[in-house]
Amino acid sequence: MRRSWKNGLSAALGAALAALGLGTVSATLAGSASASTAAAPSGYTWKNVAIVGGGFVPDIVFNEGAQNVIYARTDIGGMYRWNQGSSSWTPLLDWVGWSNWDQQGVVSVAADPVQTNRVYAAVGMYTNSWDPTNGAILRSTDQGATWTATALPFKLGGNMPGRGMGERLMVDPNDDAVLYMGMPSGHGLWKSADYGATWAQVSAFPNAGNYVQDSTDTNGYLSDNQGVAWVAFDKAAGTSGSPTKTIFVGVADLQNTVYESKDAGATWTRVAGQPTGFMAHKGLVDPAGANLYITTSNKGGPYDGGSGDVWKYAIASGTWTQISPVKSSDTSNDFYGYSGLSIDKQHPNTLMVTGYSSWWPDTFIYRSTDGGATWTNAWSYSSYPTRVDKYTLDASGSPWLSWGNNPSPPEETPKLGWMTEGLAIDPFNSDRMMYGTGATLYGTTNLTAWDSASGKVKISVMAQGIEETAVNDLVSPPAGAPLLSALGDVTGFRHTDLTKVPALMFQSPNWGTSTSIDYAELNPNDVARAGNGSSTVNSAAFSTDDGANWWTASAQPSGVTGGGTIAMAADGSGEVWSPAGAAVSYSTTFGSSWTASAGIPAGAQVRSDRVDPKKFYGFVASTGTFYVIEPFRVIGCYVV
Repeated sequence: MRRSWKNGLSAALGAALAALGLGTVSATLAGSASASTAAAPSGYTWKNVAIVGGGFVPDIVFNEGAQNVIYARTDIGGMYRWNQGSSSWTPLLDWVGWSNWDQQGVVSVAADPVQTNRVYAAVGMYTNSWDPTNGAILRSTDQGATWTATALPFKLGGNMPGRGMGERLMVDPNDDAVLYMGMPSGHGLWKSADYGATWAQVSAFPNAGNYVQDSTDTNGYLSDNQGVAWVAFDKAAGTSGSPTKTIFVGVADLQNTVYESKDAGATWTRVAGQPTGFMAHKGLVDPAGANLYITTSNKGGPYDGGSGDVWKYAIASGTWTQISPVKSSDTSNDFYGYSGLSIDKQHPNTLMVTGYSSWWPDTFIYRSTDGGATWTNAWSYSSYPTRVDKYTLDASGSPWLSWGNNPSPPEETPKLGWMTEGLAIDPFNSDRMMYGTGATLYGTTNLTAWDSASGKVKISVMAQGIEETAVNDLVSPPAGAPLLSALGDVTGFRHTDLTKVPALMFQSPNWGTSTSIDYAELNPNDVARAGNGSSTVNSAAFSTDDGANWWTASAQPSGVTGGGTIAMAADGSGEVWSPAGAAVSYSTTFGSSWTASAGIPAGAQVRSDRVDPKKFYGFVASTGTFYVIEPFRVIGCYVV
């Protein structure tokens, strides 16, 4: 659901801090040093502004050796540990600062089931040029309160395509000093034998993956090899204190997606008879070591995927059985791939899978209590388009999840989800299950009600404490709401109380992504906002009631392709707008007409003077050039 761009994020937060009068704040972590949450500067107390969720939660990891030790990973918003007492999440990577911003991207998480205070995270934001820094493996012996980092010689991408697959990082359940990590970008399979302190490539592993989403993408984002996707140990085939003999590894390869080692990783072979034409997003071995289950898709996700299957591999006989709730051969009903996968450790014949890439009318979540022979969906049709749901959904924890929509059946609001790549049943409690979506984390504590013909599973928001919005701009007007935000994917919010979740994000327009927001210092009820519009919705909007209500500008400069930055005169008498794809322009009519500003290049960031309504500023980062605009024309140009 979400993409975050480092330069825009850094610039926006810097501007936001300045606008809030907070100056410059930074926190750093040396690459191999121990770190904990950074201390707040003297005189300030820092807390999260309450939105609850706001982005993609690719997976949830239960520690199989200790009750209530649960971790959640996000693509750009760090990693979290469950707090059982408050039913909320504690952020574990909030010490990350500007110098290591990429470590907020979490590629994979591994919880040690033997020494249960140990936990690991593979971190890095992008594998292309957007991220200048190599990835790292973070390791902790106190459930993430403090960390030590081991740098890798290449990049990792928590916000790259394929990020819902996994888990790529796994601890050997029989010898927890041993870890394996599936790497992207053709780097293959790696191993550590010393609790993650040092790593080396497994040279015997034969396939580094070959699947790319779009080989023609010149910026390297869609053209990256999605690599080695997951590792699964057959614990029952080993003995405590010795490395597990039987290991399965999944690869992003449409023809050769599952590999096996029977000698603790010394040699590897492609598993015979495996399905082709799809890649395995996830793989799990049941507790008895009888079967490997895989969920597959024809695409890497998390947005795409038009077909897939679920398979069971009987390890002893080497037999594959297709157990898809909807088979890929059923062309009338097959339009999504499978990803989310969990086995109930208390009842190993009970498993759940997700049709992660179904966006309309909803996601699919399936449950089987007979090893995949039969399935029930979370919802079904009594007669189209009337739905019968096996669940109730309480979104009061994040009421904005309705998006203000009033869909026609069979769509419902809030949705059960989308991008549902991660689902996990509590290994100690068959009634607790959590799953991630593109916007939040949902869960239940009465899951087994599903198995009753008339039972209703009570699903609710379980994302309290997870704050992972992509922040593009923030302003704090001198009167009215203390915070107005411009956010990626969820548009932005008007916070009248920083401790309470707003009922809804900005509407009319709700572009999805707002890129910039500003107010009139001397008349703070007047607010301007820019965002990524469309061919039918312009990319600037205005409010005269402190952001409570908005209307879309009736005109915009020629060539606009995105929101860019917008600045409002101190008295509200006009706006300067630097949209993507078009000239810097100004309006004195709340956007009903625009005139190009002479002397300032397209793409400059613009800001208003907080005292003089006739003065604005522009900045071009690539040249370090600073412009002064008064009124609506450049009167000075300075290189900084």
